[in-house]
Amino acid sequence: MTIWIAIGLTAVGCYLVKLLGLLVPAGALERPLVQRLSALLPVALLAALTAQQAFGGADGSLVVDARVAGLVAAGITLVLRAPFLVVIGAAVVVTAGIRALGG
Repeated sequence: MTIWIAIGLTAVGCYLVKLLGLLVPAGALERPLVQRLSALLPVALLAALTAQQAFGGADGSLVVDARVAGLVAAGITLVLRAPFLVVIGAAVVVTAGIRALGG
């Protein structure tokens, strides 16, 4: 039953955050600093999530394994301006290949 309490509190919290966003005056959102931060914040959060998933271990330690090689492969294909599906495919193939080799 505890999990349902956590789910309910999370749902209520998400609704309140959304409601709070609707209550912000339009003048505050038109400031250049706010617009710049709102453009950069999703990129920073996604980069942090990617780093945590790629380098994080079960106990919070730093782990370098096949996931890092897949991330490097994705980065190389991005630099080469490959289409998004090719980027994902390269990351999957490299990660799976290294794991198949025992890494």
